Amino acid sequence: MAKNDGQIVIKKYANRRLYNTGTSTYVTLDDLAVMVKKGEDFIVQDAKSGEDITHSVLTQIIFEQESKTGNTLLPISFLRQLISYYGDQMQMVVPSFLEHSMQAFAQQQAQMREQIDRTFGETPLGKNLQVPIKLVEDQVRRNTDMFHQAMQMFSPFMTPPAAKEAKKADPKDIDELKEQLRALQAKLDNL
Repeated sequence: MAKNDGQIVIKKYANRRLYNTGTSTYVTLDDLAVMVKKGEDFIVQDAKSGEDITHSVLTQIIFEQESKTGNTLLPISFLRQLISYYGDQMQMVVPSFLEHSMQAFAQQQAQMREQIDRTFGETPLGKNLQVPIKLVEDQVRRNTDMFHQAMQMFSPFMTPPAAKEAKKADPKDIDELKEQLRALQAKLDNL
């Protein structure tokens, strides 16, 4: 079983085929998605160059998952916001923030499951219970609020959509802010 520091090595060949060196079998992107869901650790390498291409393959899996199902996981507003950070000063902060946010979400999800198990136990309702919609809505709302608050810490000019609608800017204020931004940009250029 070929591994790289405890990771299963998947080789990607020029013909786009993926080979699991751990099981000595060819696999598909769907198979890799199942491995991710099972928590199996793997690395994808270009078979010819040995280059680590795990990131691009995982991104491809996300793209295919989003295309396959009618239920997309990534809302358009999130995708737009994420794209806007490429090339921005925030680009360095976003990956670690998203990683920590997903870890926190996973921990909260586990806590919700434990709470449901404690509440309903081995009853038929407990066995068949999908997470109640109210709990999910509350969790999503908390996570969204946390995301907006964190982004505002890093970008003080970003305001949540509700605040934008509630507060109409005075043109004088906008001109003043533009002038302040020009002055800051000039200072940055001088540095």
